Amino acid sequence: MRKSHIVMITTAAVTILALAAAVTITKKANQGNQGGRSRGGTTFSVKTMTLKKTTLHDYVSTNGEIESQSEIEVFPDMAGRVASVEVQLGSPVKKGQIIAYVDPNEPGARYIKNPVYAPISGSIVSSPLKVGTKVSTNTVITRIGDINNLQISASIPERYVALLKPGLSASIRLEAYPELEFFATVSRVSPVLDKNSRAKEIILTFDKDDSRINAGMFAKVILYTRDYENEVVMPMDSLVSKDDKYYAFVVNGESVERREVLLGKSVDAVTQILSGLSEGEKVVTEGQTSLSDGVKIRDITNGVQADSADAGQKKNDAAGSQKGEKGQKSERENRGGAK
Repeated sequence: MRKSHIVMITTAAVTILALAAAVTITKKANQGNQGGRSRGGTTFSVKTMTLKKTTLHDYVSTNGEIESQSEIEVFPDMAGRVASVEVQLGSPVKKGQIIAYVDPNEPGARYIKNPVYAPISGSIVSSPLKVGTKVSTNTVITRIGDINNLQISASIPERYVALLKPGLSASIRLEAYPELEFFATVSRVSPVLDKNSRAKEIILTFDKDDSRINAGMFAKVILYTRDYENEVVMPMDSLVSKDDKYYAFVVNGESVERREVLLGKSVDAVTQILSGLSEGEKVVTEGQTSLSDGVKIRDITNGVQADSADAGQKKNDAAGSQKGEKGQKSERENRGGAK
C-alpha cells in the first residue's frame, strides 16, 4: 500500500511538472512571435500618391434656362381677325418684314387689311396665331427671338452673392447631350436680390456657338467661384483623425512615418495641406487605417493616383484647363490687336 501511494504521488508530480513546462514553452514562443511582429515582421499593402501643388476650383451648382439674348412679342396695330400669316414656326425674319395681316372690317364698315411687321430680326420662336383668330391690340401674334445668340439665366442663393461678378467661368450640361460639356461665362449679374427666392439672377453667354444648343433647354450649371492656389493637396479620406488632429502617413523607403498636418480649403473631398507635408513627398491614400508609425509597407499603386482623389481632381483639372484655354485665347487676341 505504501509503495502504491508513493508511485501515484510520483506520477502526479511528474505530470504536473510536464504540464508546467509545456505552458512555459508555449508562452515564450508566443512572446517571441509577438516581438517579431512589433519589430516590423508584418508588411501592409497600401496605395500611395506623390504630392504636388494643385489649384482647387471652388464652385456653386445650380440650374438654368437657355433663352435668346433678345426676344420680343409681336402685337397688331389694329383689332380684327387674322386674315393671313406669312411666316411659320422657325422661319427667319428681318426687321420690318410683314409676318401677318389683320382684317379690321366690321359689319357696315370696310377697311384695308392691316400688316403686322417684325420689330427685330431673328426667327419665329412660337407658332403664329391661326387665320380667323380674333385679336386686339393686346393680343400676341407670335414671338421673335435671336436664336443665334443664346444665353443662360440662373439663380444663385444669397449665401454666394458676395462671390458673383462678370467673367466667372461655368461648365454647362444639357439633358439632351448628357455626355457633352459646354462652357459659358458670366456676362451680367443682377443688382438686386429676389425677395421671394432669396437668390440673385445671373446671365451667362456661351463661349462658342453650337447648333445643338436650343432656346428653351434646361441647363445644369457648375459656376466656378474661387481658386485656392499654391498648396499641396490630397484626398480627405486618406487622412487619419485623432483628438481633433489630422495625420498623414508619409512613405519613407519601405516603412511609413505618421505626421501631423494642418488642413486648408477643401473641394470635392480633396483638401489643401498647409503644413506638415511638402511637394514631392509620397503619402498613403489607401490602407492607412491599419498603419502605425514605423510599420513596413508594400506599395501596390504602380504609379496610379488613388481612386478616392480621381473625381475631385478631374473636376479641378477640367476647370483649370478651361481657364487656361481662355487665357491663351485672350493672349492671342491681345497679340492680334497689337499687330
